[in-house]
Amino acid sequence: MTKPDDTIRILIPLKVRKKNGRPKILPPADYLPSEDQAQDPHVLRAIGRAWGWRRRMEAGEFSTIQELAEAVGLAERHVSRQLRLAYLAPEVLKRLTCGREPSAVSLYDLGFLAGAAWGEQIRQALDEATS
Repeated sequence: MTKPDDTIRILIPLKVRKKNGRPKILPPADYLPSEDQAQDPHVLRAIGRAWGWRRRMEAGEFSTIQELAEAVGLAERHVSRQLRLAYLAPEVLKRLTCGREPSAVSLYDLGFLAGAAWGEQIRQALDEATS
């Protein structure tokens, strides 16, 4: 058992603010994020969503993108654009989800890049990030 005088108190200077109606924890003003966390959470979420939609379509749950869009409550154009992320080159997906280097292209551009040949995808999405 610990005695009352053995208590250790740790103070972390965080602020809680509301953003979009939800509480958000803000770090101290002098906080610098770690450089080893280069993965964009928006890209990760979009890729995960695209793969989920792709599996549902391949399983026959939906026969068209329009049906899928109605089921998930999003615009058909948005679903179509996001669904392209499930067809990115395996090397691009691996480095975007597991790698630590940032992508040279935005999430919007990744959707258009999915239609290119895999070699071109790798060059545009990853090689330019190192230059």
